[in-house]
Amino acid sequence: VPSERDTELNKSIQTISKDAFCLSQRETENHQANLQNLCRICGGSFKSDPYKRSYPVHGPVDDDTHALLRKKEKRATSWPDLLAKVFKIDVRGDIDTIHPTNFCHNCRNVIQRKFSNSPSEVYFPRKDAMEWQPHSSSCDVCGTSFRGVKRKKRPLNPQLSKKPRVVAGGARKVSYVRNVKQVNNKALMKKIANCKRIHLSTKILAVDYPVDFVKSVSCQVCEHILADPVETTCKHLFCRACLLKCIKVMGSYCPACRYPCFPTDLVSPVKSFLNILNNLVLRCPVKDCQEEVVLGKYSHHLSNHKEVEDKED
Repeated sequence: VPSERDTELNKSIQTISKDAFCLSQRETENHQANLQNLCRICGGSFKSDPYKRSYPVHGPVDDDTHALLRKKEKRATSWPDLLAKVFKIDVRGDIDTIHPTNFCHNCRNVIQRKFSNSPSEVYFPRKDAMEWQPHSSSCDVCGTSFRGVKRKKRPLNPQLSKKPRVVAGGARKVSYVRNVKQVNNKALMKKIANCKRIHLSTKILAVDYPVDFVKSVSCQVCEHILADPVETTCKHLFCRACLLKCIKVMGSYCPACRYPCFPTDLVSPVKSFLNILNNLVLRCPVKDCQEEVVLGKYSHHLSNHKEVEDKED
């Protein structure tokens, strides 16, 4: 027969368990309510929009977007299709207790910008879409501010940081190199491009051009001199082969800024830029040559070397 003390203890345990369950359920409900104020794509708060505009991630497109898609002869009629195409996000497997069910007006404008070919620039508040996690004791959603969910700051890698340098007035200014992820991504993209034996290094430029100018005529993936250059809708320049390889492996985004980018969007740079590019002065790297040749005639110059070698053989 259980003692009176054991009976009281069991009642206390049951009461604590019931209170814990109620608290957990209440926290989950609060978490879900907080999610309804945030954008599924960028994590921004709808409260920051004076008009509180939002769109259901699982619903049909709004009238303006539907009219635009019909004009462009696109078949998509629901937001899940467009979100998958533009942001590479599959919302069909979303769970209401983890994922917001709406997205903001700014992300909707990014979608429209993708299909309208409008020259106006649309700001996307983060480089990557939000990754949502279940509620926890350290939940970002429930501890979020008016402006929406913020990214966690990553600790700086001391090996990738610059030492403080003295500036005018004796003040010390600390500046840091790009974070580890960006550095790793750059190395990964170069590995994907794998064009070291195909494209020309900027080291063979015969003229000591300004650093910014050299960057402007270099591919933002491989950092070689642009070969068969293409321009994205976000105005970045790449070697065609390098960009297409990156899109195939990493997804339909610009490697420089992560703006949605598709092979059908690529155009040739303006003629004035191509003229400048083709007139870059290179120094032939072939031994005992060192002749200066413009980029536009470089292939012909190398073929002459090959002909001479073939005759000697």
